[in-house]
Amino acid sequence: MPKKTVTIYTDGACSGNPGPGGWGAVLIYKETEKRLSGGEAKTTNNRMELTGVISALQALKEPCIVELYSDSKYVIDALEKGWAYGWRKKGWVKSDKKPALNPDLWETLLDLIKNHEMHYHWVKGHANNKYNEICDAMAVAEREKFA
Repeated sequence: MPKKTVTIYTDGACSGNPGPGGWGAVLIYKETEKRLSGGEAKTTNNRMELTGVISALQALKEPCIVELYSDSKYVIDALEKGWAYGWRKKGWVKSDKKPALNPDLWETLLDLIKNHEMHYHWVKGHANNKYNEICDAMAVAEREKFA
């Protein structure tokens, strides 16, 4: 039986860095949409971007073909260009010898994506992409709960 194709949009938001933050995700399978969101009182924008992707993937109940859309170059480039795998291989140290940030979240994310066939898409933020705007609005709403 062929794998299901699920489209996922995610976004994160943070006021201050660190500060209150939120994330939003929309999962789309055929005509069905599922929206997820959450936040934290003291976090960073990149942690919220990663948490959105992790939470969306954790919602999948079986291996899927995943079309992942994010306006975070940090997330898309680190996955698509393989940087995160290199950081893990080197004990969470980047090529410039500085520690990679958020190794706890990257570890979780890399473990989750190995179950799926992943396709990565960077989208420009605040550029009238319907689902990116929905995710942004959810992330900001979650952030405001902690502001």
